Amino acid sequence: MPGKGKRGKGRGKSRGKKPKKPEVDILSPAAMLNLYYIAHNVADCLQLRGFRWPGAPKSKKGKNKT
Repeated sequence: MPGKGKRGKGRGKSRGKKPKKPEVDILSPAAMLNLYYIAHNVADCLQLRGFRWPGAPKSKKGKNKT
């Protein structure tokens, strides 16, 4: 029958470049104020900013409290 052909030969969505996220200053006054409220000590502060030490326990985001 005409009009029936193999499927899957069409092109999908073209994957363009993802928009680049702006660089965030982690030492800005707003960031420091936020850190003051969420960090409990220096090690916690560094861990929240992405500077983990070897052997640090992996944190679980979104812990369920039941």
